[in-house]
Amino acid sequence: MSEPTGEAELIHRALDGESLGRAQIVRLLRLSREEDRQGLFRAADAARRRHVGDEIFLRGIIEFSNHCRRDCLYCGLRQSNHRLGRYRMPEDEILAAAGRIEDEGIGTVVLQSGEDPFFTVERLSGLIGRVRQETGLVVTLSVGERPAADYRAFRKAGADRYLLKFETASIDLYRRLRPGSFMADRLMRLKDLAEAGYEVGTGNMVGLPGQSLEGLADDLLLMRDLRADMLGIGPFLPHPETPLAASDAGGLALTLKVLAVARLLTRTANIPATTALGNLDPGGRLLALQAGANVVMPDFTPIAYRSLYEIYPGRNTAEHVSEFLARLKADIARMGRVLGQGSGSARAKLRPG
Repeated sequence: MSEPTGEAELIHRALDGESLGRAQIVRLLRLSREEDRQGLFRAADAARRRHVGDEIFLRGIIEFSNHCRRDCLYCGLRQSNHRLGRYRMPEDEILAAAGRIEDEGIGTVVLQSGEDPFFTVERLSGLIGRVRQETGLVVTLSVGERPAADYRAFRKAGADRYLLKFETASIDLYRRLRPGSFMADRLMRLKDLAEAGYEVGTGNMVGLPGQSLEGLADDLLLMRDLRADMLGIGPFLPHPETPLAASDAGGLALTLKVLAVARLLTRTANIPATTALGNLDPGGRLLALQAGANVVMPDFTPIAYRSLYEIYPGRNTAEHVSEFLARLKADIARMGRVLGQGSGSARAKLRPG
């Protein structure tokens, strides 16, 4: 097959569903002319409209513990950050926050934490059960790597979805940035989750120190191969209490290009416009919604705890969630999009062939 004659043709072929190889993906990630980048974003937006529609689905996040047994070089929750005040939300406070999510008409709660050994399989299963009994919410977990038996127990207790980002497809970079962790284990956990019947979310970080465009292309190919239901793509943001404090942050333009290519490659996956993009640029989240994203995850963690869940610096920890939702709804209306109803399951859409 002959190579495209130009960037516009390559973008058009990607929109038409042609399978892209590594070199072609790198070519899209290299796009530097504003005209070409906007062409990529328009194509991703068209693919989003064609395959998942104009609805923007909300997922309410509760960050219920910032304890973590890991020591990842990029994360402010790392075990070695002794300057961070640690917390665990009492179960009744978690349930109260879940109730607020339901009161806002949002159908999904995301229970997120560091890898906290305090939350045994029994404790977390009990919490999941209470959320399911006391609300009508779909439960998504984001609590890191656990044994396959734990995943099965959480599923039995009522969890429907699980988020576990692979962060980078580079084996060497993964090992360097996540001491004591191995890419093979991460991929096995993703397999365990799929076998347990979860809707599985994964994804990467853009702009990690030592990352190349070729490495990002490998990330995107892995996303396609995993056939995940959700893809979280956000920029690397250096935290001052980590070994990567002096590193440059990931760029907005490159993160948006990765997100757009992910939409073209995976078609029906749910892709959030991440909070981290809003840290790079006040309009970053809206730009993502115009470059292939279709999910927003407002933070329902009580303000008293929110500033302590500092995976990266600069998060807006003082704004009340009702203020955020009011702005978001106005922005959605201006874009001609609508708020999604129901759980927004990616499996309600035809998966790519």
